[in-house]
Amino acid sequence: MADTVLSLQDARLSLDGNAGRVDILKGISLEILQGETVGLVGPSGSGKSSLLMLMGGLERATGGQITALGRDLTALGEDALARFRREHMGVVFQSFHLIPTMTALENVATPLELAGAEDAFDRAAAELAEVGLADRSDHYPSQMSGGEQQRVALARAAAPRPDILLADEPTGNLDGATGEAIMNLLFGLRDRHGATLVLVTHARELAERCDRTIRLADGQIAPDLAARAAE
Repeated sequence: MADTVLSLQDARLSLDGNAGRVDILKGISLEILQGETVGLVGPSGSGKSSLLMLMGGLERATGGQITALGRDLTALGEDALARFRREHMGVVFQSFHLIPTMTALENVATPLELAGAEDAFDRAAAELAEVGLADRSDHYPSQMSGGEQQRVALARAAAPRPDILLADEPTGNLDGATGEAIMNLLFGLRDRHGATLVLVTHARELAERCDRTIRLADGQIAPDLAARAAE
């Protein structure tokens, strides 16, 4: 039986706003297994991206427990969380989040350098080649199309060989053909590196390629999928 990679027990997230305290996530419990691909789906505002951020330790839970690879993320300080992400997670955002003053090669190599990899630039070049950008390594983000920037973001996320790959609407800012190409690359990275993949998407085609989908509604797992999500 596959090991549990991510486990959430009654995870909650509440934020203070102008109108008072807002409950974003209202007690999420689920387990995700090693090598599994899970799609988080649901209407806008249902809490999908917030849930993904909790899984990645990019947002602090205000209740419950979140465990990744056996480590209790809710008990780690900011520095320890950053190290854990650097060593075990790759994150892909809808808006790419590339550093504009760095070339594609430098964007991919930077997290490897931070992790102490002596072959950071060689590995970065190899990952860019894997996503079809070997000839664009010296270009800056402003010189690239949206699809090319997302390819760089995918290469950057995959280069450290993460155990967990998180993607927030990875095709959301792209046209249909480009989005499909990114989708194929994303699943290709999963297959090549054996990572557990969790992604937020509104795209039915992307969700249907996942092993399992978890539908959120109003900060909770929708009742019709609650039993499957807890398996």
